[in-house]
Amino acid sequence: MQVLSIAIAGAGIGGLAAAALLARAGHRVQVFDQFAAPRPVGSGLVIQPVGQAVLDLCGAGAAARALGQPITAMTGIEVEHGRTVLSVAYDRPGGPRHGLAIHRAALFGVLLDAATQAGATIIPSARILAAPLEGKRWLVTDTARHGPFDLVVDAAGAGSPLSPLKARPLPYGAVWATVPWPEGTDFNPNALQQRYLRASRMAGVLPLGRMVTDGPPLAAVFWSLPVTALPDWPTQDMDAWKDEVLTLWPALAPFLTTLHSSSELTPARYSHGTLAKPYAERLVHIGDAAHRASPQLGQGANMALLDALALANAVAESDDPGPHYARTRRWHVRLYQGMSAAFTPQYQSDSRWLPAFRDRVLMPVSRLPPVPSILTHLVAGDLIPPLASTAFP
Repeated sequence: MQVLSIAIAGAGIGGLAAAALLARAGHRVQVFDQFAAPRPVGSGLVIQPVGQAVLDLCGAGAAARALGQPITAMTGIEVEHGRTVLSVAYDRPGGPRHGLAIHRAALFGVLLDAATQAGATIIPSARILAAPLEGKRWLVTDTARHGPFDLVVDAAGAGSPLSPLKARPLPYGAVWATVPWPEGTDFNPNALQQRYLRASRMAGVLPLGRMVTDGPPLAAVFWSLPVTALPDWPTQDMDAWKDEVLTLWPALAPFLTTLHSSSELTPARYSHGTLAKPYAERLVHIGDAAHRASPQLGQGANMALLDALALANAVAESDDPGPHYARTRRWHVRLYQGMSAAFTPQYQSDSRWLPAFRDRVLMPVSRLPPVPSILTHLVAGDLIPPLASTAFP
């Protein structure tokens, strides 16, 4: 095996997973991150079954499961008419499987441990500027020029300076916060639960597990709103906001008691787009640097993990890993990008007819066999093989 010198731009989920997999394969891996100490951004997420399989290959699966919370169902109710408009269960014939809800900081910690234990080197305080091709690739940061490298992996996320992706901003975003899981609540600790007012407002609760093994249980609460309202969020009157949320979902009150300032909720904006060619000579884009979508299907972390595995396989199987990586991921990415584009306006938009179509047509159809099984596979991440022409765990 040829040992490669590989630079990874970005210590996010995809970057650290790629670092762990490539370092475990014997390559010399350096991870560059702009923060003085690498850290995560955001609250909670769900690792679907396909993503959990990649965590196992990274050497981080057991540690992630020890901190995360199993999620066996996703449910949602439209409050105006009391209709169930989202109902997906993970279990399938032959044995149960589940999503794994986890705080980004907890997932970041176990992936960072896996990457460093595998031999990857983390280089902090390095803001990526460019990756010029001069025979091999170099990595230019705000403090130095690094290299040369046989391969540069762009895992720098939606703001990557290395990616040519021009994504379309989505009209709806959200605010998120991490809160303690209230004692005595009758909320299901194994379900993502949401409430909607048509598609213009959405409140949600996601159990998160723990930040550390003996820490208290946590939850992520989130509130959907138009991106035009996000600039005014820092001046939001919290009492007025809580009144609006509790009008939609009164039972959410115990989850809001520890929130006293708008600064405790993090605004999030989303965009949609996919690179037709997620590679160039000695350069590969993964995760949000290659494709971006709404979080409606809960696939963001999964897609980054699958990209990391596809790239590691491509490096092992080809002297020119970029095209191999792209072929392996092409159809799975296209399918989930298309599904996200179709589903998102039904749950986050100003439309009045889309949520009506969702409630009166799609939801009844979703109860008819074999649609429940199809939805389970869609959410689990394996509606089609995640890695084309490649065996998946």
